[in-house]
Amino acid sequence: MQCPTSPFISNLPISRPENRQIRRRFSPTASLNQAPQPPDPSSLLSSITKLLWGPSLPPGLLISTVRTAWHSTWRLMMSQLAPSDPSGGYSRPASRFRANQFSCQNSTSLHLYVGLPCPWAHRSLIVRALKGLEEAVPVSIATPGTDGSWEFKDIRSPDRDGDTLVPGRDNVNGCRTLKEVYKLRKGGYDGRSTVPMLWDVEAKEVVCNESYDIIELFNSGLNGLARNPTLDLSPPSLKGKIEEWNRIIYPNINNGVYRCGFAQSQEAYDVAVKELFDTLDMLEVHLGRCRFLCGDKLTLADVCLFTTLIRFDVVYNGLFKCTKKKLLEYPNLHAYMRDIYQIPKIAKTCNFTAIMDGYYKILFPLNPGSIRPAMPSASEHEVLSRAHDRDSPSSMGKGAEIFV
Repeated sequence: MQCPTSPFISNLPISRPENRQIRRRFSPTASLNQAPQPPDPSSLLSSITKLLWGPSLPPGLLISTVRTAWHSTWRLMMSQLAPSDPSGGYSRPASRFRANQFSCQNSTSLHLYVGLPCPWAHRSLIVRALKGLEEAVPVSIATPGTDGSWEFKDIRSPDRDGDTLVPGRDNVNGCRTLKEVYKLRKGGYDGRSTVPMLWDVEAKEVVCNESYDIIELFNSGLNGLARNPTLDLSPPSLKGKIEEWNRIIYPNINNGVYRCGFAQSQEAYDVAVKELFDTLDMLEVHLGRCRFLCGDKLTLADVCLFTTLIRFDVVYNGLFKCTKKKLLEYPNLHAYMRDIYQIPKIAKTCNFTAIMDGYYKILFPLNPGSIRPAMPSASEHEVLSRAHDRDSPSSMGKGAEIFV
């Protein structure tokens, strides 16, 4: 037995879009085979707002109420994301696990945990690559979850089949999150689960989660395992200069961009942004006279500066309100960044898709819409691979002592 077709529907001209819609709406087959669609919340909200005040803006009281509620919520989220001092300035928590007690006797059981968006973790990947420690110190790459914590999962990426590092699973403990890894240590752990983190596989213990300790260990503490043991990024003759540069770069640039982005008062932001660009201006002049910070040799100070510079136009200039200048507007600094980027193995540690996703899609208080902007053209691989002519400014010598 067939259900009779409504004469109203059968007499409608099928060519008209509105009538095709009516046919679909009243078709017995469609009503039987298709599940009812839930109402669209955005459409419902749009209908309510049109009913209340038409094409006009919402009333001032509503705007004021929503603005106050959002500001209070923003402060609450920021207090968890970025602890501040009384002035509203960002105060970075100290690392819990330091490497000063580490014995290299168990160095063959080391495993490195990193996250690709993090500039501090990026340092460890660069020194690990330059020293040829990829086999001696395997790596697991976490990705930030929606709550900002680090988690492990396979992610389809256009870089999956290439040489660029991509997020994946926990290759040694099989954990779902980095927090679970930290809790495996003796006595457990409920503090901040940060990257980079160096893990002792045999002892099931956190060796270190302070990035500078890790890169110093990679540079000189594992030469017996390194394929490039003769490379020294912190030679005794330059240690004083390296420490002096780090005292300038860390507070004003490495942490300076975060002090801008995470500032919770206008006064704190104004101080941070001035110190940031004053330091960049000074470096622009300095790098017009020498190839690297300490002369003609790449050092740990350059590695620490590079991981912030490579993210500057991609993330910090816009999202972190470091808007006074783009890095591209600093000819010497941009060429210096390209020089380091072109050192063999370093470009492969720079996954710009993961970097942008890790900031724009995760830092909800700074980017509530989670919209990732287009990649700046000056940060594309083709541009970063252009000639830099950095082997000419140095009066101390030519060529970087890098053999990988």
